[in-house]
Amino acid sequence: MKHPLFIGCGTAIATPFCKSGVNFSEFKKLIEYQISEGIDAIIVCGTTGESSTMTTEEKKQAIKFAVEVANKRIPIIAGTGANNTASSIEMSQYAESVGADGLLLVTPYYNKCTQEGLIAHYKAIAESVSIPIIVYSVKSRTGMNIEPTTCLELSKISNIVGIKEASGDLSQVAKIANLCKDHLYIYSGNDDQTLPILSLGGVGVISVLSNIAPKSVSKMVHNFLER
Repeated sequence: MKHPLFIGCGTAIATPFCKSGVNFSEFKKLIEYQISEGIDAIIVCGTTGESSTMTTEEKKQAIKFAVEVANKRIPIIAGTGANNTASSIEMSQYAESVGADGLLLVTPYYNKCTQEGLIAHYKAIAESVSIPIIVYSVKSRTGMNIEPTTCLELSKISNIVGIKEASGDLSQVAKIANLCKDHLYIYSGNDDQTLPILSLGGVGVISVLSNIAPKSVSKMVHNFLER
């Protein structure tokens, strides 16, 4: 049986910068604030964290730093997705090597691969690591949707445990929930759809809003789940 990487609210944390790169003193403050407010997980180097404009070395430094600061108090999930499978494998293996608890993998952007190609992409990455993976579907940003039947195939891969669903299509979310059941845990990828997705069987949200209101968003999710 699969287990979710977290239940509740995971913050897609912002990355603070200074002229020399990542501002680590401010980054530590942000991480400590999230933990003190009771957040359930932190996602580092997601798109909210400006990963698409960071260098490889900056991303590696940010992931390693977050893992060290959190010190296993909450899960640290590293955004290691890319449209280059080999690059994503390299970054995913690095994240695992420095102690990340899981990975968030956005669909390959721009390439617009087939659904079969998407499965091959995710399978190759999953087989290269042993930590849990959440796949990320956000067609409006990447041009690539993860279809419900593709989710079913991905759910058969042992360490693909969840999906961040930001397609905006609630009927699609319902289909994924019906097909995959507890073989693929669903997280809302849009703050404004958190409650509807929870009502369809989701287990949480990967939130941008929680950067500034972590306690409120986490409490909302847990109140719903505990009702």
